[in-house]
Parts: sequence; C-alpha cells; structure tokens
Amino acid sequence: MKPQLLAVGALRAWGAGLAVLLALIALALPLQAREYDAEQQRIEQFFPDADSFSEAAGKYQVRTLRKGEEILGYAFQSIHVTDMPAYSGKPINMQVLLDPQGVILDAYLLEHHEPIVLIGIPEQKIHDFNAHYSGVKAGQRVVVGRSSDPDAVTVDAVTGATVTVMVINEIVMRAAHAVAVDLGLIEAGSHVRPRPSRVREDVFHEADWSELTGNGAIRRLHLTRGQVDDAFNGTEAEGIDVAAPEQRDETFIDLYVAPLNPPTVGRNLLGERQYTELIGSLKPGEQAFAVLGNGEYSFKGSGYVRGGIFDRVQLRQFGDVISFRDLDFIRLSDVYAGGMPEFFEMAIFIARKQHAFDPGSPWSLELLVRRQIGPVEGIFTSFELPYQIPEDYIERPQPTAAELAAIEEANRPLWVNIWYQKSFQIGVLLVALGLLTVILFLQDSFARKPQFLHWLRRGYLLFTVFFIGWYALGQLSVVNVLTFVHAVFQDFRWELFLTDPIIFVLWVFTAASILLWGRGVFCGWLCPFGALQELLNELARKIRIPQYELPFVVHERLWAIKYIVLLVLFGISLESMMLAEKAAEVEPFKTAITLKFDR
Repeated sequence: MKPQLLAVGALRAWGAGLAVLLALIALALPLQAREYDAEQQRIEQFFPDADSFSEAAGKYQVRTLRKGEEILGYAFQSIHVTDMPAYSGKPINMQVLLDPQGVILDAYLLEHHEPIVLIGIPEQKIHDFNAHYSGVKAGQRVVVGRSSDPDAVTVDAVTGATVTVMVINEIVMRAAHAVAVDLGLIEAGSHVRPRPSRVREDVFHEADWSELTGNGAIRRLHLTRGQVDDAFNGTEAEGIDVAAPEQRDETFIDLYVAPLNPPTVGRNLLGERQYTELIGSLKPGEQAFAVLGNGEYSFKGSGYVRGGIFDRVQLRQFGDVISFRDLDFIRLSDVYAGGMPEFFEMAIFIARKQHAFDPGSPWSLELLVRRQIGPVEGIFTSFELPYQIPEDYIERPQPTAAELAAIEEANRPLWVNIWYQKSFQIGVLLVALGLLTVILFLQDSFARKPQFLHWLRRGYLLFTVFFIGWYALGQLSVVNVLTFVHAVFQDFRWELFLTDPIIFVLWVFTAASILLWGRGVFCGWLCPFGALQELLNELARKIRIPQYELPFVVHERLWAIKYIVLLVLFGISLESMMLAEKAAEVEPFKTAITLKFDR
C-alpha cells in the first residue's frame, strides 16, 4: 500500500508542476496588437512638414524625407547597419532619424529581446535613456558612464540594465555614423576631432605646376558632360539639358583647388608680393584657397552678385559645411607657377576663423550643379574633390596623455570598456571569491571552530545579498543557461558573455567549484536569493515566528517540479526565446534581487 501512496504522491507532484507551467505559458503569451505604426508616428512627430517619404534604398535602406524638393532628413533602422547582439544574444533594432547636417533627432527602440526589459524594468526608462541622443552629431563620441575623453558626451546608465543601454549606445552611434558617412553628411574619420595642425611657414622650395600637382599640393576634378548627365539619372531632372551622344566626352568643368597658406604652394602660385599681401590680410586662424577652373560651367556662377553667397562651391570638413560669401572672395588674375595652363576662372576664397578649419585634416571641395525642372524649381547634385595636404607642409601637435587615453578608449571593444567601468565591482568580487576558496580548502580547520564559522558564514551571506545581489546584480539565472545553450548552437561569440563581467566571473567560478565541491558552493554561498532566504529564516527563528517544515518525503517529491520547469523552459526557448524569457518569471530571482522587489 505504501508504494502505491508514494506513486500517487509523485504523480500529483508532477501534475501540479505541469499545471503551474501551463498556466504560466498561457499568461506569458505576448499581446502584440499595435494601434499605430511606431515608426511612422515618430517620423511624423519630428518631421511634421514632410510631404513625401521615399522607399528605403541604398546599402543601409535609408528613407529620405522631403518637403517638396527640400530634404528635411533621413530615417533608417539600425538592423540594416549592424546586428550587434545585446545581453539576450539577439540584436536590438532602433529607428534613427538624422537631419541634413548629420545630427541625430531621434533614436527610438523598435524591437528587443532583453529579459530585464521584457519583464522588470519599464520600457519607458529605455525610451528616456534614448532621448539623450537628440541633438548629438553622428560623428561625436557618446559614452555611458564615465570617460577619460573630455570631448565625449556622457550619459548615465539605466540601473539594472547597464549592459543593455551600453549596447544600445554602441548600436545607435555606430549606425548613425555609418549612415551619415555614406550619405556624405560627415567625414569618415570624424569620430574624434583632433587638435588643429599648424602650417609650417619655414618650409619653402621652388616648384612648378607639374611638381605641385604631382605631389598632391594641387588637386584636380575633371567632369565631362556625360558624367554630369548620369548624375541626374533617377531624378526629376533626368533628360533635361543632356548632351548629345557625340558631346558626352566634352569637358563640363576642369577644376583645381589648393590651399595658399603653405609657402611652397602660395608663393609659387601667387608670387612673392601677392603672397605676402594675402597672408598679411588674413587674421589668425583663417585659411586661403585658390580655385581655378576651365570649361563651360562656371564655379562662381552669378548668385553671389544677387545674394552675396557663392552657391556652386563650398568646403566640407568633419561633416561641417563652409560656405563662402562675397566678403570671403578675392579676385585672382595673376599667377606665376611655371608650366601652369591658362584658366577661364580663378578665385581666392577665405575660410574664416569661426569655421575652425584644420589644414592637416582631410577636407573636400564640393561643386554643386543645378538643373532647372520648373519656373522656379531646380535639383542640385554635388561632386566632391577630396584633399589631403602633404605632410611636409604642416606640423601636427603631439597628442597629450589625456588624448592618447581617449583614443585608446575609443578603439577598445565594447566589452573591454564595460570591464574597465566595472573594475571596482570586479576587484571586490575577485577578492571575495579568493576568500571563499580559502574557506573551502580549509573547511576542516574551520569546522573545529563552529562559532567562528557561523559568524564568518553569516557575514559572507550578507555580502552576497547586498553586494553581489543588490549592488552588482550578480544573480545567476536559468535565462543565462538558455542564452548560452542557444549561442553554442547558433552564433557563438565570447563578446556576448563578456559584456556582463560579474555574471561571467560568477559562472566561471561556479563551474569550477561544481567540479571540486559540488553545487552546494553556489547554492550555499554565492546565490543572493538563497542567502536572503537563509538570513530571513534565521531572523524568523530568532524572533520566534512559528515555523512549518514539509515532511521530507513530500519535499523530496517536489524536487521534480524544478526539473520539469527547466525542461519546459528549454522546450519553449526552442520555439521562442522571448516567450521563454517571460516564462522564466517562475523564478523569483528577478523580482527579489535584480529589481529589489520594485515591480
């Protein structure tokens, strides 16, 4: 009769476990109904005047937002730029909105699988964090937490989701930078703007036109009529003012540009007297450029006569546009470089001090070509003439210790930066694990002093609850196991697990301790929830709260439930990791430790 009762008890235990899990699964089924498309809603919020939205196009699937022919901004999803995995092992998808200057207007969370955000931390906190990106230029550095880079924009992390927001930051800034560079809104190397170089006034040697063009001091842009016609293909100006087939190879413009501040360039082009007068008229921080052109297209145009602005040429550096007004223009009629061809147009333009032009960093001259499509409407396309000054003409400042540290920090992988930022927590944890190792190896000696061991263990359990659990958020969970298993069979990357150093160190130590001493080390010393239970139980006994203990035979039968839970969670994860993360709420760890009972 007794074996029958035991069998019935076991079946009831298994049945109760299955019933609990089925109820949990039913409650965890996601309700994904959306009353309004979040993407379009954000676009309309930040671009209320936009009257046309292009289809996603290009390498990064970017949508162009316009009002008439005026470009108001760009919209894209980060998943088309980078699929960096977050804490869950799955990528986060953000919608990023840029203005035409490469400034981020909005970064909105579209999709994620982060367990701490799915059930726990309100998603609004992530949206509040993302609001910090508004007004940040795509070429700037944004750091979560502290940074040694004085030029970096720093934002505070979200408590309990530090790794998630650090990954979001990496995704948003990496995607915004890549798209802005691809669209020509910023320069490719504009992540960190260096200190400006100085033109060396002591370097001069005589050089003719051939040498100056040969060493890159003078750069050339040659466009044919066919190349310009092709640039308007796919626009409303396609087919307007096109060249006949036999005229496609004719020169549209033959354009040259050179900085005049370096003596080897300026004195050889302008002559001694004209160069001295020009340099003498410049204020500190101003740079002069010679622009020379031949062909049917005038780089000066006539717009500056009416409006005082040259609308066909401009400079671009670090993503910033430098436009020229009539006061920045000097007529150039006499040039003296040997072997120089004759030019139909010549001009000197001045970049004023407020533009903070750096002669040592790459820049480009942009030629704007307009095609008329209506009585007052036209479409522009631009052609770039990139420029990098020869190293002999400039002196670069030596980077300071702070700048070297900032450069090193900017080039470090994300997980390395996280380890640096959590160095205090990691250090304390390693010391504590070292102490625990000593206790375990000397446990026979400590067992002879039960009173001392009792207080030592209570002190360690308090440390486990308050430091490892509530401060460092080092609560191991079945979600970590599921993430690891899926990573092994899908796209395993160590970086995914290294992004949370506290969890990583605890898992490594736990795995080693299980081999040596069994699972009792983690459950008895390092599990914050278990430590909290034990301390509360001891407190309850001290203040004489009545205790009830299940019979061991019942306790033994109920063990089966946790293994059923693990198997069912694993099965759910094979179908949907997001659903498994929600079902893992059957664990009490997130509520009690990670969220500190703040649900």
